[in-house]
Amino acid sequence: MPAVYALNLFNVANKEEYLTYSRRSAKEVQAHGGRVVALGKFRKAMAGAPRREVLILVEWESKEAFDSYCNDPKLADLHPHRVNGTSEYLWHLFDKLEDLRPLFKQ
Repeated sequence: MPAVYALNLFNVANKEEYLTYSRRSAKEVQAHGGRVVALGKFRKAMAGAPRREVLILVEWESKEAFDSYCNDPKLADLHPHRVNGTSEYLWHLFDKLEDLRPLFKQ
C-alpha cells in the first residue's frame, strides 16, 4: 500500500476550537500511521486561489491509514473541533511519487 500525502489548507475561525483539536490530533495522527511533514503560515499569494492562513502536510502510511484516522469511532468527538475551528478548509490527498515521470507516461 503506497503512502499518500494529505494537504490541509485552511483559515482559523475559532482558536479555542482548533486548539482543542490540535492538542489531541497530533498524537492520534501518529497512532493511525500519519506523520506531519510540514507546517506553514501564509506568506504571500503568488498565483491561484484565495489564500489560506495555514498549511499542514501529513504523510500517511497508506490511504487505509488515513481512512482509519477519519473513521475511527473513538475519534468521533475530535473531528467536529477541526470543522468548528476552521473555515475555507481544503483537504486533498495526493499519491506519493518518487519523481514526476509517471505523470507524463502515455
